[in-house]
Amino acid sequence: MWTRPVVAAAEPGPPGPADGLRQTAACTPPGDDGPGAARGAVPQPPPGLATGAGQLVAVVDTGVAPMPRLAGRLSGGGDYLTGDDGLTDCDGHGSDVALLLAGAADPVTGLGAGIAPGARILSLRQSSGRFAVRGPDGAERPAGEIRTLAAAIDRAVALGASVVNVSEVVCVPSALVDAAGAALREAVDGAERAGVLVVAAAGNVDGSGTCTGDPDLRPLPASYDTVVAVGAVDGDDVPGDFSVPGPWVDLAAPGQDLPRPSGPAGAVVRGTSYSAPLVAGTAALLRERFPMLTPRQVADRLRATARPTAGDGRTGHGVLDPEAALTAEPLLLVPDEPGGRAGVPGAGRAPLPLAPATPPDLPVVAGVGAVAAAGGALVAALAGLRRRARRS
Repeated sequence: MWTRPVVAAAEPGPPGPADGLRQTAACTPPGDDGPGAARGAVPQPPPGLATGAGQLVAVVDTGVAPMPRLAGRLSGGGDYLTGDDGLTDCDGHGSDVALLLAGAADPVTGLGAGIAPGARILSLRQSSGRFAVRGPDGAERPAGEIRTLAAAIDRAVALGASVVNVSEVVCVPSALVDAAGAALREAVDGAERAGVLVVAAAGNVDGSGTCTGDPDLRPLPASYDTVVAVGAVDGDDVPGDFSVPGPWVDLAAPGQDLPRPSGPAGAVVRGTSYSAPLVAGTAALLRERFPMLTPRQVADRLRATARPTAGDGRTGHGVLDPEAALTAEPLLLVPDEPGGRAGVPGAGRAPLPLAPATPPDLPVVAGVGAVAAAGGALVAALAGLRRRARRS
C-alpha cells in the first residue's frame, strides 16, 4: 500500500498580521446555512462507498466561519491577514466553498450535503476583498499575494492535509510566470512530493484586464502540471462562458447558478471557485476509498472517468462524474486525450482490484472567487505581485 512520504521540512509557523493592513469595507459574514441551503445541487456519489472520513482538506480562501453543518470538523490553520486562526470570513466566499465541499445535509430536509460530508476542513485565510495592503510600489490593493498563497499551501501540507482546495487565481503573462510564481510553483510541487493533491479553480474571464481569456495569460496555480485545474459547467454540462479556457484545464464541474450554501433561499453563486471544491471533495472520497493511490493516480482517475463533452478548452477531459470515479475498473486509469474516456492501465502497470465497498462509519454532526492579479501591478509583480480579490 502506498503511504504518504515523510516531509522533512520544518512546519511553517503560524502567519502573522500583514504589513499595512487596512479594512476598507464592513465584513459581510456568511449566513447561518439554514434549511434549504444548497438544495441538492451538489452531485452525490452512491451511498456507502465513501464520505471523506479520515481526510483533512485545506481550504485556502477568505476564511471559513464556524457553522452547524461543519460542526466538529472545522479547524483553523492560520490567517495571513490578521494573524488570527483562519476561522473568520468577511466575504462569505471561503465558507461557501467549504460547505460545497464538506457541509453536512440539512437536518430537517436531508438535502444540501456537500460532496464529502465526512471530511474535515482546515481553513487558511489568505485573501479578502474587505481589506487592503500597501504594495512595494506604494499603492493599496485588496489583501492577498502570491507569497502568502504559497506559504498557505506549505502550511496546509505541514498540518496534514491530504487535499488542498484553492479557489483563487492570479493571471500573469507567460513571460512572468517563472519569476513571479517561483514560490508558488515550489509550493505545489512540494505538495505533490509530500503526497498531497492540490485542486484549483481555472479562473473566470472577468474583463478587468487580468483573467481575460488571452492565451498569453497563465492562471496560477491552475496551470501548473501538478495541480488539478477545474473549469465550470451548468446543469446540462454546457461550459460557462466565464470559465477561463486553456490546455491545462483537467476537467469541469457544476459552477453556474448553484444555490448559495450559506445564503437565503433563491441566492445563487457562479464561478469556477465553486466548481473546484466539488472536485476536491471527490478527491477526498477517492483518498478515503483507495488509500493506496498516489496524488497523480487520484488525479488520473478524476480525469479518466469524467463525462466527455465539447468544452472548447474549458472542460479538459470532461465533466466530473463522482460515481464513475469511485467505481470504475481497473483501479489504475490513464486519461485519454481531452474529450475521451479512458479505461486502460498504464504501460507496465498491472491492474489492481477495486477495494471492497464497505460502508464507512458516518460521523455525528450537530448541526470561487478567483483572486486575480491587479492589472496594473505587473511591474511590482516580481517584488510580491499583490492580487486583487475577485470571486471566481
